[in-house]
Amino acid sequence: MTLLSDTRYVFVRYIRKLVRTPILLFFSLFQPILFLVLFTQLLTRLGNFPGILPPGVGYLQFATAGILMQNAFGSALQSGNSIVADIDSGFLQKMFVTPMSRPAILLGRLTSDAFRVVIQTAIILGLAYALGAFVTTGVIGILLIFFTIAFFGLAWSGISLALGMKTRSAETVFAIGGVITFPLLFLSSALFPISFLPDWVQTVSKFNPVSYAVDACRVLMINGFDWGTILPAWGVIGLVAIITMSVTLYQFRKVVS
Repeated sequence: MTLLSDTRYVFVRYIRKLVRTPILLFFSLFQPILFLVLFTQLLTRLGNFPGILPPGVGYLQFATAGILMQNAFGSALQSGNSIVADIDSGFLQKMFVTPMSRPAILLGRLTSDAFRVVIQTAIILGLAYALGAFVTTGVIGILLIFFTIAFFGLAWSGISLALGMKTRSAETVFAIGGVITFPLLFLSSALFPISFLPDWVQTVSKFNPVSYAVDACRVLMINGFDWGTILPAWGVIGLVAIITMSVTLYQFRKVVS
């Protein structure tokens, strides 16, 4: 069996699992949709204050990119929980005694995560459009948003997978993941304009990879194809992916051995 066919097998296995238990998709989307429907309405008057939001941009339009990133974080946490379930059920051990390519086990898991994030992103963007938000760059911009979010989710899935293989505890993965992700989300430009934040948060935000990813999606929604924002964001996400995937591969080799 080849790496490609083995990866496809693992990918299809996880997608079938998601289709058979759609409630997992619902619960992972619950919090982002709650933020999209309620949180943006609570802060809708933020645009009435001059200089906070770009001219002609409502808070819903502004915050949608941050909510997409919030969803990517949530999906990344599910990766670690899923690998723990595979370890506990013995499925991972069964794959190790087959001639299946070892890299395919991780690649199938990661590609299925990226696919799930794209589907969730499409749902959130569709709901945002129904509420009044839209992507000014059209279909090409939407595809680039899909790519950015999937790339970001892939990078952060590495942390979750590494934690899952290290701790073998879904509760620990969720707890540590929350401690890492929520501060990163709120210490970024995800939900509030940089100018609206305290000075020390503005400083932290400049070094926060979440801000780069959010800003790339936001310019695609609001401004246009600002490659001076998009390309650096992809570079930062790529650097995060190299680090997280290196840790994941290290933990995976320990599990295999």
